[in-house]
Amino acid sequence: MALESDTAVATAAVPVPAQIRDGSDRRRLRLGLSGRLFLVTVAFVVVAEVLTYVPAVANYRIEWMSDRLAAAQVAALVLDGRTGEPVSEALESRLLAGVNARAIAVRGGGTQRLLAIEAVPERVADTVDLRDVTAFSAIRGAWRTLVAPTQEPIRVVGEGGIGFDRVEILLDEAPLRSAMVDYALRLLVSSLIIAASAAGLVFVVLQVLIVRPVRRLVTSITAFADDPEDAGRIIAPSRRSDEIGQAELALGQMQRSLADQLRQKRRLAELGLAVSKISHELRNLLTGAQLLGDRLEGTADPTVQRVAPRLVGTLARAIRFCEATLAYGRVSERAPRLVRTPLAPIFAELPDLAALSAHPVAVAVAVAAGGLSVQADPEQLGRALANLVRNAVQALDGAKVADATVRVTAAREEPGRITILVADNGPGLPARARENLFAPFAGSTRSGGTGLGLPIAAELIGIMGGTLTLDTCEGGARFRIVLAEG
Repeated sequence: MALESDTAVATAAVPVPAQIRDGSDRRRLRLGLSGRLFLVTVAFVVVAEVLTYVPAVANYRIEWMSDRLAAAQVAALVLDGRTGEPVSEALESRLLAGVNARAIAVRGGGTQRLLAIEAVPERVADTVDLRDVTAFSAIRGAWRTLVAPTQEPIRVVGEGGIGFDRVEILLDEAPLRSAMVDYALRLLVSSLIIAASAAGLVFVVLQVLIVRPVRRLVTSITAFADDPEDAGRIIAPSRRSDEIGQAELALGQMQRSLADQLRQKRRLAELGLAVSKISHELRNLLTGAQLLGDRLEGTADPTVQRVAPRLVGTLARAIRFCEATLAYGRVSERAPRLVRTPLAPIFAELPDLAALSAHPVAVAVAVAAGGLSVQADPEQLGRALANLVRNAVQALDGAKVADATVRVTAAREEPGRITILVADNGPGLPARARENLFAPFAGSTRSGGTGLGLPIAAELIGIMGGTLTLDTCEGGARFRIVLAEG
């Protein structure tokens, strides 16, 4: 049966090379999962067929000669029964015809008898000793008989049976070859039938057990991608407990989770858009109110003089909050234009931020000797550093620390990388702020703060390929920026 499948496989594989040679539609050569599994099955069947077909034909040749030798043994018994009596030519002809041999020779008891109706040829094409046949010699003999037959007879030697030591016969190779060809053709036809049936069964089984479930997974993924928020497109896992069933279950869980997240993000986006519109309108209203507050500061009324600065400060903080919310509400930052950026010019602008504090705060900057450069977008790097310094100045202003200082330094701590430190000598960050340090609207510890400075700075540094982290230190806060050296 393995032989039969091999033959069918070889036949089925013929069209593919033909298409390649003809250069016809190459898209047809893109086999799906079932086609590939089918071809792999065919390949294994072909190998099994080759390993069984040739030995089967060789074994048939040995059996055919064994049958002839058995008939020769019967003829030898007839000869032995007529000891001392002449054997007629007609009896010899019938015995030789029954064996399908040219001559029969038996040896036993120290004597040898020969049965032949014509002269025994001196040369034979091959000698087959059935008493010592190896697999290699049987295959070699079968190959020679099929591929290179001769007109000369072959000599077959075997055990003699009762009363004989050995029986030898001379056979014409033509009847043997004809029988072998007939056997090989019948075996080939039956192999084709069985192989075709097996291949078809394998294809159907692969389609039902593997390909259709995989196509269902692919269809579900494609449909879900078109509208991920549609709950009706989430795959319903089958009752299978194998890998396909596990894949369906995992896909269904992932689709549900992703759909929930997308719905949540859509709602947040809609909410953010509404907040941006509200903040825009509030900013306009508050700006007008701030102008009125500025006018009130010029009023001579003592009560107004006492209240007006607080009113103006409150309005200014409200306007800054609205502006920060609108800035963070942008879809995304533009892609950075990374160039060689010297740090000294950017650092030189940072001390001006000390003016944001109502109490004395110093902003000290220092760059390693010789100057340093980084691969960055100058505008985005300046914004990130300004956010960090502004946060530090405002934190020191609220804490009213003596000798309040913000230090910004840069150095090459490792080859090819530049480290920028922004440190202050304030009270530091509480645990709650550290937990939500880079979360929008959640990391601020200052009254009136928006909690957007650090998230914006982290985003700007991240899109330039750098990192922004908070160092662990005693007293104050220290932020570390690492960028590629320019």
